[in-house]
Amino acid sequence: MNYDLIIIGGGAAGLTAGIYAGRARMKTLLMEKMAPGGQAASTDIIENYPGFPGVISGPELMERMAKQAERFGLETVIDKVEGLKLKVEREIVVITQGAEYKTLSVIIAVGGEPRSLGVPGEEELRGRGVSYCATCDGPLFRDKEIIVVGGGNTAVQEALFLTEFGKKVTLIHRRDRLRATKVLQERVLSHAKVDVAWNSVVTGIRGKERVEGVRVKDVQSGEEREIPGRGVFILTGIKPSTDFLRGFLDRDEAGYIITDENMKTSREGIYACGDCRQKRVRQIVVACGEGATAAIEAQHYIDKVKGNVYGG
Repeated sequence: MNYDLIIIGGGAAGLTAGIYAGRARMKTLLMEKMAPGGQAASTDIIENYPGFPGVISGPELMERMAKQAERFGLETVIDKVEGLKLKVEREIVVITQGAEYKTLSVIIAVGGEPRSLGVPGEEELRGRGVSYCATCDGPLFRDKEIIVVGGGNTAVQEALFLTEFGKKVTLIHRRDRLRATKVLQERVLSHAKVDVAWNSVVTGIRGKERVEGVRVKDVQSGEEREIPGRGVFILTGIKPSTDFLRGFLDRDEAGYIITDENMKTSREGIYACGDCRQKRVRQIVVACGEGATAAIEAQHYIDKVKGNVYGG
């Protein structure tokens, strides 16, 4: 076998799995389509990760995890996985754009991608005012009016971050209360630069060469109005990046991988952890715990396979 374990995805869950696999002396490869870090690497401020009484940026935290995994011997390759297939003798083949890799076990930690609104103007103005990452693009809108769509932790955190650049930030939320944690709600609702459009949904993004504003509809009255802005940050959740597993693993209707409490999927020797897994809570610390669990379970499985197949 080329590898004992292949980890697909280099976010918090995948890197933690890599740390545990490395410490267990498994021959492990981590595959990531871009630089390791995942969604956490695009978060400006993290203040609820244990061990950091102040704050730490997402990029710094992920860089520390990657270096720690590398110290324990984790091998990393930048390549996009297109599918998996099973072969004889408990062999799993990971198929990428450029090669095939053989392994005894797989941990899937692919996370997800930002959900789009699917409204007129969104695709046409992507990169010209429409963004899905405040940390990446916030500085482009200094002294401009900015719009943030969403009401969860990510949307509220990014709205607060954007107040450092914009002269005004309008947070658009479809309900009459935010879903973010109380401390974040208190901060955003008391901020002088933030205005909240309650019970509102975006029906279109307007602009010719660049974003000029959005059209919103009140979900209670049905009335529509326009909100001006030069930047629109869409932060309404994550879609799991699991389409390449369609028909291979059990997933729910939204595409999240179904596992048991030990991260075991519907296929023996294949585990899933992090934001691609069906669950309620999506936090970095949770992803890390799941990554550790998946690696430990994979180690037990690999030991069993090697003992049965190779007489070890």
